[in-house]
Amino acid sequence: MDKEYAALAAHPFKAGSGFVRPSQMLPQRVRLDDPAVNVMTDLKSVSVVNVRAKSTMDKANAKMIRYGVRLLLVLDDNDVVVGLLTAVDVLGEKPVRFLQSMGGTHADILVRDVMTQQRDLEVLLLDEVRDAKVGNIVTTLKKAGRQHAMVVESNADGSQSVRGLFSATQIARQLGAQAQGMEVARTFEEIDAVLGGRHLS
Repeated sequence: MDKEYAALAAHPFKAGSGFVRPSQMLPQRVRLDDPAVNVMTDLKSVSVVNVRAKSTMDKANAKMIRYGVRLLLVLDDNDVVVGLLTAVDVLGEKPVRFLQSMGGTHADILVRDVMTQQRDLEVLLLDEVRDAKVGNIVTTLKKAGRQHAMVVESNADGSQSVRGLFSATQIARQLGAQAQGMEVARTFEEIDAVLGGRHLS
C-alpha cells in the first residue's frame, strides 16, 4: 500500500442496543385517486417476514405476533416462495379441518399443512400497479374477498420475484378507517364508511 490509512477508534458497545431495519415511510393519509404504490409495502425498502414451509404453525403464529404482521411469505430450503400464510389460515378453520382429516395435535401442524400454496396464488404485476390508483387496489381486494395481494416483477429470465404486498388493513388505516379486525368484510365496510358510502364496484 502506498497510502497510510489510520485505524478508526474502537468504542464499547452499549447494552440494550438494537439494530437498524429497512423502513419504508408510507404516507399517513391517502385518497382513492392517489398512486397505488403509496399503499404498497415495497420489498426493496422493507424486509418481508418469512417462514419455512416445514416450520410448525405455532412458531409461525408466534412470529406474526412478534413482528406485528398478519401475513408471512412461505419459503422452501432454497428461498423459493412456495406459499403464503395469513392470520386467517392460522386462526380459522384450516387447522381444525387438518386435524379432523389427519389426526394428531395442534402442535403437529406444519405451515405447509395450512398455507395457501403457490399454485393457488394470484398476483398483481408491478408494471400495472405503477399505473394504478389506490381505488383500483381496494376494488381488486374487495372483488377477490382477500385481505392481501402480492405484487411481482418480471426478471430477465422470465421468472418472477415478489416485489410488494398490499394489505386491506393497511390501506384502510391510510384512508382513515380504524380497521382492527380480521374479517375482510368488516375492513371494507370501514373503508366504505370513510368514503362516505361511495361504493366501489
